[in-house]
Amino acid sequence: MLFISQEVTPYLPASSLADLSNTLPRLAQDAGYEVRLFMPKYGNINERRNQLHEVIRLSGMNIVIDDTDHPLVIKVATMQSTRAQVYFIDNDDYFERHPSSHLETVSHAEENGERTVFFVRGVAETTKKLRWDPVVINCTGWITALTPVYLKRVYNDDPVFRKAKVVYILTNNEPAPAEPLNPKTYKQMRTDGITDRFLGSVKNKPMDFANLNRLAIDHADAIIVGHSDVDPELVAYAEASGKPLLRFSNELSSNPSLLSEFYANILTPEK
Repeated sequence: MLFISQEVTPYLPASSLADLSNTLPRLAQDAGYEVRLFMPKYGNINERRNQLHEVIRLSGMNIVIDDTDHPLVIKVATMQSTRAQVYFIDNDDYFERHPSSHLETVSHAEENGERTVFFVRGVAETTKKLRWDPVVINCTGWITALTPVYLKRVYNDDPVFRKAKVVYILTNNEPAPAEPLNPKTYKQMRTDGITDRFLGSVKNKPMDFANLNRLAIDHADAIIVGHSDVDPELVAYAEASGKPLLRFSNELSSNPSLLSEFYANILTPEK
């Protein structure tokens, strides 16, 4: 089971998003799933303290964003609490901005459109190189919101992803992007093969936090409401989609079988 997250503790300071991105993989592992994680390699992540090292066999690919080649570098660490492998998407253009104390998504917000596309495609290409077929792909945080549409419309014929179910995890808006993604993001998505017909109700609208989440809901197979204070309009939008939906709760934290049942439900072939 693959978890793609914007922030994860202990690699970044505790927050509602980072803590959720640590808790859900642990619960899935407790339920018997093999778990791997992906997250960005932000510049303020201490590689020595967290024992990151580059995976040469996975690195070296270039991802083209706006007609420019951007090298993809993959680093890995082992989460001490679960022994799960955590893969970090790294690139000096998007994720190495010392000495700012802010994440690059804040200090260089004008690049968030390119950064998001690079991250999503970097995760997909690295997963292919791992030769490991995840049965469920969980996406947490707005920087992962383009993942469902990319997996369903760009990588849909790839055998690694063809049978995978994509779960989008709705979170509260902390930390939401300070401004919508650059409108050029739409151009990049079209270049990658995502035509206007797949953009639905968000087509040509500002790609802000709410619209990113709506697009993710449109293309995901199932939804988890990760926090009690998620925007009610987004929860209503998810409910109206008719897709399987699970509300995260303290009961879920103490009973991982509830999460296991949710996954089993979405993995059961339709009759």
